[in-house]
Amino acid sequence: MKFKQSTNYIFIITACLVLVLSNNAIGQKSIPLPKANQLRWQDAELTALISYDLHVFDGKPYNQAFNRINPIADYTIFNPVKLDTDQWIRAVKDMGGKIAILTATHETGFALYQSDVNPYSMKALKFQDGKGDIVRDFVASCRKYGILPGIYIGIRWNSNYGIYDFKVLDDNSPFAKNRQQYYNKLCEKMTEELMSRYGELAMVWFDGGAHGPELGGANILPIVEKHQPNIIFYHNTQRADIRWGGSETGKVNYPCWGTFPFPYSHSTNQKVIFKNDFQLLKEGDPDGEYYMPAMSDAPLRGYKGRHEWFWEPGDEDHIEPLENLMEMYYGSVGRNSTLILGLTPNAEGLIPEPDVNRLREFGMEINKRFSSAIAKGAGKGSSLVLNLKKYQKIDHLILMEDITLGERIREFKIEGKTRDGWKLISNGSNVGHKFISRFKELEVSALRLSISKSLAEPIIKDFSTYYSLKK
Repeated sequence: MKFKQSTNYIFIITACLVLVLSNNAIGQKSIPLPKANQLRWQDAELTALISYDLHVFDGKPYNQAFNRINPIADYTIFNPVKLDTDQWIRAVKDMGGKIAILTATHETGFALYQSDVNPYSMKALKFQDGKGDIVRDFVASCRKYGILPGIYIGIRWNSNYGIYDFKVLDDNSPFAKNRQQYYNKLCEKMTEELMSRYGELAMVWFDGGAHGPELGGANILPIVEKHQPNIIFYHNTQRADIRWGGSETGKVNYPCWGTFPFPYSHSTNQKVIFKNDFQLLKEGDPDGEYYMPAMSDAPLRGYKGRHEWFWEPGDEDHIEPLENLMEMYYGSVGRNSTLILGLTPNAEGLIPEPDVNRLREFGMEINKRFSSAIAKGAGKGSSLVLNLKKYQKIDHLILMEDITLGERIREFKIEGKTRDGWKLISNGSNVGHKFISRFKELEVSALRLSISKSLAEPIIKDFSTYYSLKK
């Protein structure tokens, strides 16, 4: 009888252990892992969207609603006599950007390259005898200065072809159907040109998404995947490698998880995604099955109520102050997101000097605050201590997970050892690629990270501290 009881107990204990181990294994396997292109996106941290189109040259304030439905009367106004894409990319590099994206087409439908399928392109210009190709020059400049090139393809609106929200006409007439088919084929052929002619690209951005065949739109995804298998694809209802962060403020909420419940961002399931002022886009979902990190976008000229993605005359007063850009940095990069800053060349073909200077100041300030760590460490497990050589002043902390193995941390705190004992400095839930904490200066001799909740063993890539006022 006793033997049978012991055997039963052993069986029960063994079964429990198997169940626990199985659950742990399942839990670890279920953690969504980023692909190489998504890691590239988060490692970039700072990127630029360079917006350029015909209406930069009309001398008028940009009016998006008007420009979407009114063709440009004379496309030969496009005449950037001092065009210098090297200057554009130097400005991106000065701010610390790693990826630059160019609007190869936007809402006018005009193509900034030598298109064989779209006559409304640089082939039609008097500028450079119709032989210019800004996409070509842009990509060459990116490679010259070590910046990864990306392309923005705007097909949702096209005032020249009368396309509004992907559609020719909102009816079922034979004319509308034929024109829709023609436009879809044009979009596919332009995508083919842009994806196949300029070498490897880091990113393609279809603004507002790209309706696929299931929604009556162009079948662009197979074309992109054929020519650019490693690209960051953003986005349509079939695939999204990143997601919009829910606003154009350059910031996301905290927490901002790199995971999401759907394999696309905001093209479908809009009742869920648009709820509570885009909360799901801004924060992600810690239980999401798909890895899809957020982007935070804002134009450089967005100060004092302005929000300008395209150059306008007399708009220099609306360049964001340095302190505003740093707030964007903390609210994006410091919250597990990547910042896209909108830049725009002027009618001469140059990014204006005030913009260039502000970008340089931005890069220098980031470097000043974060280039020299007072102490730095890494490790595995739920606890990590960072010892300083002596009591020193600090006012920033950086925490980074090794996200190649997924976002594991769910709850943590960081304490500093002061002369009066351990003091709580920061706590939170999400870490992901990077978590930045700033606080009033504090003198400590050690820092202690304690992780109270995680999906699997936490792996800390970087635990470091800084003092921004250090000379």
